[in-house]
Amino acid sequence: MMKLSELTNSNRKKQKVQRVGRGPGSNRGKTCSRGHKGQKARSGYKRREGKEGGQLPLYQKLPCRGFSNAQFKTKVFSINLDLIEQLFNDGEVVNVESLTNKGFNLRRINGGIKILGNGELSKKVSIESHAISASAKIKLEKSQVPFTIIPKK
Repeated sequence: MMKLSELTNSNRKKQKVQRVGRGPGSNRGKTCSRGHKGQKARSGYKRREGKEGGQLPLYQKLPCRGFSNAQFKTKVFSINLDLIEQLFNDGEVVNVESLTNKGFNLRRINGGIKILGNGELSKKVSIESHAISASAKIKLEKSQVPFTIIPKK
């Protein structure tokens, strides 16, 4: 058993804070390491990414060309047959509700579920998805697993 008098401080030694702007004897007096004049020497200065100090920033000089479809892209949650084999038992339904109950986050996925054909499916589960790949469709028909395709909204 340890005694109160035997306790030692296991924390790091407290480092001294360098105080700024406290006269010439402090090594950080007068200009406080900010230099003379200029925007960086002023109080309230914040460095902004891309700001070039009076010069036109590079991102404004570059031409604005092209089109990106990234903001209009629909995200699809894809799941392989081997993962369905691992997660689901016989007689269960594979759909949005059952996948969220299994711990998948489908909140931000607006394109629905797509079944991919990697692996084999031997369990008798019924599948409700928004899309099925060609290889998965062949495997599901061969193993006689019922599947329905839900139309997208």
